[in-house]
Amino acid sequence: NEPCVRQCPDSSALIQPPAVVLTFPGPILSSFPQDSMGGSAGAPVLGASGGFG
Repeated sequence: NEPCVRQCPDSSALIQPPAVVLTFPGPILSSFPQDSMGGSAGAPVLGASGGFG
């Protein structure tokens, strides 16, 4: 169980880089509505974090 607890903090750190990456795709927002990006981009991020966890 101890190793698993250590992985939890690691996953949190991994979430930070993606947040920054979302800032880079600025031009993409112009192509697609912000609402679409928020919903579609938000869901995959949660799924990805769960997969790594």
